[in-house]
Amino acid sequence: MLVSLFNDVIGPVMRGPSSSHCAAALRIGRLARDLMAGDVAGVVAQYDRHGSLATTHRSQGSDMGLFGGLLGWDATDERLPQSAQAIGEAGIDVRTEVVDTGDEHPNTYRLTLSNAHERHTLIALSTGGGMVEAVSIDGVPLSIGGDYWETLVRLEQAPGGDLEALARALDADEVLTHEANGNQLLQIKAQHPLGEAQLAAELGELGWTRRLAPVLPILSRKGVSVPFTTCAEMLEHDGDGDSPLWRLAAEYEAARGNLSEDEVLARMVEIVRIVRASIEQGIAGTAYQDRVLSYPCAELKARMERGQLLDAGMLNRIVLYVTALMAVKSAMGVIVAAPTAGACAALPGACVGAADHLGLDDEAVARAMLAGGIIGVFIATHSTFAAEVCGCQAECGAASGMAAAALCALGGGTARQGIAAASMALQNSLGMICDPVANRVEVPCLGKNVLAASNALSCANVALGGFDPVIPLDEVIETMDRVGRALPRELRCTALGGLSITRTAREIERRLNGEKGEWM
Repeated sequence: MLVSLFNDVIGPVMRGPSSSHCAAALRIGRLARDLMAGDVAGVVAQYDRHGSLATTHRSQGSDMGLFGGLLGWDATDERLPQSAQAIGEAGIDVRTEVVDTGDEHPNTYRLTLSNAHERHTLIALSTGGGMVEAVSIDGVPLSIGGDYWETLVRLEQAPGGDLEALARALDADEVLTHEANGNQLLQIKAQHPLGEAQLAAELGELGWTRRLAPVLPILSRKGVSVPFTTCAEMLEHDGDGDSPLWRLAAEYEAARGNLSEDEVLARMVEIVRIVRASIEQGIAGTAYQDRVLSYPCAELKARMERGQLLDAGMLNRIVLYVTALMAVKSAMGVIVAAPTAGACAALPGACVGAADHLGLDDEAVARAMLAGGIIGVFIATHSTFAAEVCGCQAECGAASGMAAAALCALGGGTARQGIAAASMALQNSLGMICDPVANRVEVPCLGKNVLAASNALSCANVALGGFDPVIPLDEVIETMDRVGRALPRELRCTALGGLSITRTAREIERRLNGEKGEWM
């Protein structure tokens, strides 16, 4: 599946502390609900003892998201913090087990779903930034990314004839067959839901059939292609055009998402307005029982306006906006994962803060976000946004590289200067670990978002000043991936190392576990 800027990089719009836990779990829950045709009575969720979810599924919102998805809710639903209570009231019995499964991916969900009539199994992965992949249904290996209308039909035997001809007859993009353990499964990927009559006309009498609705905003389609997938390819594609980075990003996403470039920009303007609303909410003040910090954003703003902070110019406003966004995230407010919820503040906080300091409008912010977004496309294509796989360098580090390119764009820099800034910012982030205190995505996550934005501003100015990053961006991304996968498991969002296991962190965790929020 080709990376989409709006699927994989800027988004989802969501509630919760972690996109790879909350938003992804909700999407997996939605797929599971559709697999059961909306009739779910019992769920057993199994997590590998040596993965990330064994220690984080409650405190980082996987349970909250999964329950919301099983109930059919959206990722921005204001009821999400109460999803544990709601799923009980809906009569759905959920049991969680931590077991030895030997799963290769640290964010693997093994779900057994049942009702009075049937039982199904679903294995799905949270791959980072809210992205998911279902890899097995009822023991049959397949791949469902949530980017199509998926129709599954159980057959006694494989359909005869040409599958491509069947796809054309059904007006589908692709028809696949899968077989394992005596199960024959037909998988039909389409841009729209397929009706019973349409299926029966081509397949004859139907047995078990399910329709899984897409969970991503940008659908895939047959024959989709993009103009480039690496930074080097992008520069070669542009040639002597000297196009601004945001326009190259818009060209990429227009090709990927079957949109016009104006539609791409308009979508990003909508996202900027969501970010602005979140910043205003964060500065006005937030409260939530189950969190570590108090977030005195209003006091920080007042001191900034009275000149009671050290004079850091534009950076002071950026820091204020970053802290406001992190406050909203921790209070289960609506935020934009950019590229993740844990790193939701660095890129948008830097862009909106710098634009406000410079007196620029929301369209300028949107163009900057697009410039940062294309850097994220390269990271998502060749590495990951999952801290469980590559540490916080894949989240706040990636966000810093994206923000550096975005700030360069706001400063009137060229595409090559933006790329240079991104390379330097990522170089400065190599080896950044993920060690959340009390298993909440707050400490040191707030500080790392501030650091990411500050690093981005410094690198943008250095790049605008003409400095050479030396190592090309593509090579830095390759290095980031290699370094991240070499980090010990304890330092990759498991709460088993770093600051997570200090005496104070353990004391905070005990206190919070005795005063659980409703979604716990």
